[in-house]
Amino acid sequence: MMGYRLDRLAVLIVDDNQHMRSLVRTILESLGVSQIMEARDGAHALEKMSQTQVDLLVADWNMEPMDGLDLTRHLRTSPESPDQFVPVIMLSGHTERARVMQARDAGVTEFMAKPVSARSLYARIVSIIENPRPFVRTNDYFGPDRRRQMLPFEGPDRRKAPGSDTAKPGQPLTGDQQAALKRTKDAIKSMQKS
Repeated sequence: MMGYRLDRLAVLIVDDNQHMRSLVRTILESLGVSQIMEARDGAHALEKMSQTQVDLLVADWNMEPMDGLDLTRHLRTSPESPDQFVPVIMLSGHTERARVMQARDAGVTEFMAKPVSARSLYARIVSIIENPRPFVRTNDYFGPDRRRQMLPFEGPDRRKAPGSDTAKPGQPLTGDQQAALKRTKDAIKSMQKS
């Protein structure tokens, strides 16, 4: 199962349940991750991220006072975001299609159903490394491209249509966004196959 060196990856686990944080920590340690931090909710995670660099966030959906969905939205869209490009793996016991789409539309990188296993968490991490999705910006969304596959469609391409409410392809990133993207790419490069 192991193909990547994850020892230099800094992971923040965000969950209000200490037992779940402990389980995810144990799984990450078994995968070779040594830099693991924990936060009890979304607000605590933002505080931790303002103090240290995080390469990957593993967050529960259901937490108080700031849940994983609000945390992801804040990371992707707030001017005070410590890292708009950090990959987010969302954990949830609710896997209805509407929930998964809601997480996707908030900017989640990967979605995982509970219970969590080492194999499924490793598969999500590998997916982030091997299939990075470009970030897109529209009037109401910023985050990883929500399309996982290119399917044929009928109708006009709204991304190029005059008066479209989406950003034009190639819209330049700000200096902060470029720096965050560079940190993410550097973290991925440091996880060379062993």
